[in-house]
Parts: sequence; C-alpha cells; structure tokens
Amino acid sequence: MAEVGGKGAFTSAVARAVLDGRAELALHCSKDMPGDEPEPDGTLCLYPRRDDVHDVLVHPAGHKLDVLSAGTRIGTSAPRRIAQLTASHPHLTIVAVRGNADTRLGLTHSGHVDAVILALAGLRRLGRETEATEIIDTDRMRPALGAGQLALQIRAEDRDLLHLLTPLTDAAATRAALAERTLLRPLAGRCHAPIAGHATVDAAGELHLAARVSTPGGSVMLVAARTGPDPRTVGHAVAQELIAQGANDLLASSRRS
Repeated sequence: MAEVGGKGAFTSAVARAVLDGRAELALHCSKDMPGDEPEPDGTLCLYPRRDDVHDVLVHPAGHKLDVLSAGTRIGTSAPRRIAQLTASHPHLTIVAVRGNADTRLGLTHSGHVDAVILALAGLRRLGRETEATEIIDTDRMRPALGAGQLALQIRAEDRDLLHLLTPLTDAAATRAALAERTLLRPLAGRCHAPIAGHATVDAAGELHLAARVSTPGGSVMLVAARTGPDPRTVGHAVAQELIAQGANDLLASSRRS
C-alpha cells in the first residue's frame, strides 16, 4: 500500500467517489482514515456502535505477556503496538509480520513467531475469539485511534440517505470518534504513526480521551488525557498538550526513520 499512497490515499479516493456522485455511500474503517486532512466539504460521516477496541495476545501454549521469557518472538507490524510493547516488555523480540489475521495466526503454528498480537474484534469476526490468550487492558496498550469504529460517509445533501442511516448511528460512538479525529488532525496522524489513544463516554455523559505518542522503539512516550463534555474541545486540548511536550517533532523524526 505504501507504494501507492497507503490506506489514506484509498479512503480519500473512496470519499471523492461519494462526493462526485459515483457512489452513494462509503464504508470506512475509521482508524484507516487519514488524520492530517478533514473529510471533504460536502460529505458527512455517521458512526454506528463501536466494536471492541482491545488488542489480544495469541500464544499457542496459552501464555500471557508477563510470563514470556526473554527473546520470545512476538509478531506485529503496527508502530503503536511495537512502541508500547517495547516500552513495557523490552526483553521480548518483535518480528514484523504481514497479512490478514488468519495468515498471522498461522505463523504461530508454523514456528515463524512464538505469538502474535491482534485486534480482538478481528478475531471475533473470524469466529476465533477463543484463541486469544490474553485480552490486553487499554491502559497497558492503548488502541489505535478509530479502532473498532466504522464510518459511513455520504453526501451531506443526501437527506433521504441520512434519514435511512440515522437509526444505525450511536451517540457515544459519534462523540468518541469526533474527539479522536480532532486529536489526530493537529498531529498530522496517519495509520502508520506511533499514535495511540481511546475516547470513552461514561454513564454521566462525560467524555474521556487518553492518548500516547511514542518513538518507534518506545524509548520516549508522551502521554496526555482530558475529560469534558464537548468532543472537539477535548480532542483539541489533548492534541495541544502532546504538541507542547514535543509530539510533532517526535512524529517528524519517526517519519524520517
């Protein structure tokens, strides 16, 4: 994907197809939508109920992260996973792996890696949730911004389609998505950047956003969090706190490496 502009280029092309009338609806994985550019004017994104955002460890022998011995080979290619795992478990060996979840799971049985880290939601869609050895708490490994979230993109003027899709939207998921998207924009964040974060809405309606920006190896990790009622205000505040700590310089250095 990198050779042709990556996932961001693909999602932007799909959005343009909606805008110019070649499609009525675009379905995106929110985490793959480029964070350094707004949705095109004239389009509207709707957010249905969010799926589970947790990462999981899959180890054929059933071991959990904290008992793995030095040199255990963990398969993943996500920069945010690599950074957080290297910071918390520096004795483990990260092995870059590609392919879909089935392919990655197969690598644990072929001996290419000892274990893999995957998205719980993806395992559930495959009907292989029981293979998860450990569900990793989001405080230990923040998910990707937009993880587990679909975005339905339509033309803003298409009132009939808006009326049809509105019952599918979820208020809490929408607020969380807006906070996370707002955070990404000042950081020029794309899916390959070592940025992690998660917005949640509590029973009282307060929105909480916690985020991390890391060096690729996890040697530096910036953290920020904020709680408030308005998702865009919260997202902007967390972004500015990270920027004040040097996030943009850190991310620029990561892009050059």
